[in-house]
Amino acid sequence: MTGTRVFLARLVGIDVYDPYGEQLGKVRDAVTMLRSDRQSPRILGLVVELVQRRRIFVPMGRVTRIEPDSVVLSSGTVNMKRFERRANEVLVINDLFDRTVTVRENGQSASVVDVGMEPNRNRDWVITRLAVRTSTGRLARRRGQLFQVEWNEVDGLALSGPEQGTDALLATLSDLRPADVAAALQDMTPKRRFEIATALDDERLADVLSELPEDDQVDLLRGLADERAADVLEAMDDDDAADLLGEMSAADQERLLELMEPDEAAPVRRLMTYGDYTAGGMMTSEPVVLLPDATVAEALARVRNPELSPAVAAQVFVVRPPQATPTGRFLGTAHIQRLLREPPSSLVSGVCEKDTGSLHPDASIEDVTRHLATYNLVAVPVVDDHDRLLGAVSVDDVLDHLLPEGWRDADRSDDE
Repeated sequence: MTGTRVFLARLVGIDVYDPYGEQLGKVRDAVTMLRSDRQSPRILGLVVELVQRRRIFVPMGRVTRIEPDSVVLSSGTVNMKRFERRANEVLVINDLFDRTVTVRENGQSASVVDVGMEPNRNRDWVITRLAVRTSTGRLARRRGQLFQVEWNEVDGLALSGPEQGTDALLATLSDLRPADVAAALQDMTPKRRFEIATALDDERLADVLSELPEDDQVDLLRGLADERAADVLEAMDDDDAADLLGEMSAADQERLLELMEPDEAAPVRRLMTYGDYTAGGMMTSEPVVLLPDATVAEALARVRNPELSPAVAAQVFVVRPPQATPTGRFLGTAHIQRLLREPPSSLVSGVCEKDTGSLHPDASIEDVTRHLATYNLVAVPVVDDHDRLLGAVSVDDVLDHLLPEGWRDADRSDDE
C-alpha cells in the first residue's frame, strides 16, 4: 500500500514489524499537527503499543511499507520511551474522529468518521481526504449520508487564535528542504527561531540542526529541555550527533548521552572517540548492511528507503553476523549498479566485491579523499583490526569537513 492512500481506521490494531520480521507492537494512533491554512497537515508518526502495553512514538520516516495487515519499519532501533503528546500535536484517531466540521460546498454539518493519508512529492505522509457523515437530527448516525471530501473542503479543522502566527510560519517552512529551513531560521530573531525549533518534530528538527552552523546548533539544543534534546540527538545521524556533542562541554555531553536510549547512545559514544578529521570521526555507523544470505531483491528494497542519502544508498555492505556495527567479518561491497544488473533472486554475497579495499578508523581525511578518488567511489567502508565493519565514510561527509568553517554563512551572503 506504499504510495497509495491509506485510511487510518484500517491501520488501528495491525502489527508493526522491524526489517528482520520481528513484531514490535500494534498501531494505536497517528500524530499530526493542524495548520492555520487549508493545506494538508503532515503525519509525524505512529503511536505503537508494545507487547508490554507501553505506547511509543515511531516517526513516519522509519516506516518503509504499509501493507493491508502490517507496517514494516526501516530500522529495528526505535525510541522506546513512553509516548507523551507535545504541545500542538494532535492524535488523529483520538482527536479528529467524531469531530464536527462544515462542508464548504453546501454548508452541511458533518462528523469525521475516517481520515485518509498519502505520500506527497517530498515523500512525507499527509492527510488529504476525510470520510464524513452528515448530521440530520436525532437519527443522524443511521440516516446521515457517508461520503469523502478533500481536507481543504471543510471548515472546523484549521488552527486559529494566538497559535496562528507560529503555525502559519511552520506551514510556509513545511515544504522546504532542511537546508532551506536552516537558512530561514538564521534570518529570524532568537525568540522566533526557538519557537519554530521547538514546534518542529524530532526528526525534522534533527535534519534542520544538521544544516545549521555549529554555534547555532549548540544554542538551539541547549535551549531545549534535556529530555527533548536527547530525543533530537537520537533522531540525528550518529555522526552528526557526535559532531554536535563534540562542541559541548564534557558535563553536557555525558548528561545528554545518559538520557539517550543505550542502543542509540552507544554508536555516538564510539564515534566521539575518533579524531574529527579521521575516517572514524567522519563515518556514519548506520550504512546499509546485509548478511550473505540476503537477496538482490532485498538489497534493492533497502536502498529504496527515501530516508537514506544518495551517497549512503549507492551501495550495500555485506558482512558475517552480527549485522549491527561493529559487525562480523566484512565480506565486501555491492554497488547499486551491479545490483540492478543481477537477477532479484541472486545472493548479495555472490555479487559483492572487496578489491576496492577499506580503511581503518584512524585514516586521515587526505587518505579518505585519495581512496574515494582512486576507485571512483561515493562511500568507503571503515573496518577495525579484526576486519569488522564499523561504518562508512561517504563523499558528502568528506565535503562537510573539507569546506571552510562558516561555509553555510558565506553561501547565504552570496545569495544576498
